[in-house]
Amino acid sequence: MQTLTLTMIIADDHPLFRGALRQAVNDIGYIQTIIEAGDFEAARKAAGDQPDTDLMLLDLNMPGVSGFSGLTALRSEFPGLPVIVVSASDDSTTISRALELGASGFISKSAGLDDIRMAVDTVLDGGIWTGAAGSTQKHCSDPAMTELMERMKTLTPQQSKVLTMLGKGLLNKQIAYALGVSEATIKAHVSAILLKLNVDSRTQAVIKLGQVNLAMVA
Repeated sequence: MQTLTLTMIIADDHPLFRGALRQAVNDIGYIQTIIEAGDFEAARKAAGDQPDTDLMLLDLNMPGVSGFSGLTALRSEFPGLPVIVVSASDDSTTISRALELGASGFISKSAGLDDIRMAVDTVLDGGIWTGAAGSTQKHCSDPAMTELMERMKTLTPQQSKVLTMLGKGLLNKQIAYALGVSEATIKAHVSAILLKLNVDSRTQAVIKLGQVNLAMVA
C-alpha cells in the first residue's frame, strides 16, 4: 500500500475526459496533487515546472502533437517520469509501440474507473499496465520497426520537435521562427535527425515518422 503523497499530470484536450480521469484517481488517497493540461506544450511545461511529478497520463492525439511523437519527446526530455498512454486506439499494435517507445502503461479510453485506478497503482508500484486482459509481454514483431523506434528514442527533445514540425510540412525558416532559434540551428538539427534515423532526406525522415505513427491513423 502506498503511503506517500504523489503528484500526477493529466494531459488530454477533452475537459470531460480529463474530468473522468481526475474522478478515477481522486479516490486513490495518496495522490495529493493533480495538474491538468489541455495541450502538449502545457503538459511539457507542467512536467518541467514540477520535476518531482510521479506520473503523467498522456493522450496520444492532442493540440501540438500527433501519434507517438509526443511520447517520444517526453521520454527524451523527462526520462525519469513514468508515462501512461491514454488512447481510443487500443489495438495490440498501438499498445506494443507505446511500450517500445518507453510508456509505462496503456489505458484505453473505453476503460472503466476501476481499471484506470489499477493502471495507476500498477505503474506507481513499478509495473507495466496494458489493460485488465492485456499482457506485458507484447512487443513489436517487426525487426525493422523495432530498430526504427530505437532510433527515434535517440532524438533529443528539440530534434523531436523539429521532426514533428517537418511532418507538418513546415520549412526550416518557419520552424526556426516557431522555436525562436536561427535557421542554421534548424539545419543542424535536421542533419542530426537524418543521421540518427539513417535516412538521406527530410522527406524520408517524415516517412519514418509516419511509419511509427501509422497505428494512430483512424
